[in-house]
Amino acid sequence: MSRLSAPPRTPPPLLAPFALLGDVERPATLTVEDLRTRWEQHRAEVVFDCATNGPQHHRFEGPLLREVVLDAQPVFDARRRKDRSRYLLSVTGGDGHHTVLSWAEIDADFGNVPVLLATRMDGQDLGATGSQLVVPADRCGARYVSAITQVQVGVWPVPA
Repeated sequence: MSRLSAPPRTPPPLLAPFALLGDVERPATLTVEDLRTRWEQHRAEVVFDCATNGPQHHRFEGPLLREVVLDAQPVFDARRRKDRSRYLLSVTGGDGHHTVLSWAEIDADFGNVPVLLATRMDGQDLGATGSQLVVPADRCGARYVSAITQVQVGVWPVPA
C-alpha cells in the first residue's frame, strides 16, 4: 500500500519589509502593502537612458519618500530650513546597492523632487520583491534601488 503525499504547499508571497530608522522619533518596519494603504499613491513615467542599455520606459506608482519619512517624525526642527538641509537619506537594497539623497533634494521648500517608494512597476505589484526607490529626474537609473531593505535618516558629521 502506497501513501499519497499532498502536493507541496506554495509559500505565501514575501512581505519584503524594510526598516525606516535613524534620526526619527518613530522608527518603523514597512511593507509594500503599508506603503500602498497608508499614503497617497503618485505616478511617475520615467525613461532610463544609460549608455549600456539604451532608453527604457517604465511607469512607477507609490508614495513620496518625503511623506513616508515625515510620518516617522525626523528629529530636525521642521521650522528651521537650515536644520532640515543638513539631513541625508541613505537607501539600501536587497542586493547591497546603496545610494544617498539629501533631505533638501526632496523637501518642498528646496528641490521638491518627487522621489517615490514604488509599490508597482509597469502595473506589476512589487509586494513580493519589495519597494523600489524611484528618482524620476535622474536620466540614468543608478539611484534606483530595488528591494529596499533600509532607509536611514541622519546628518553627516560636522567637521571639528
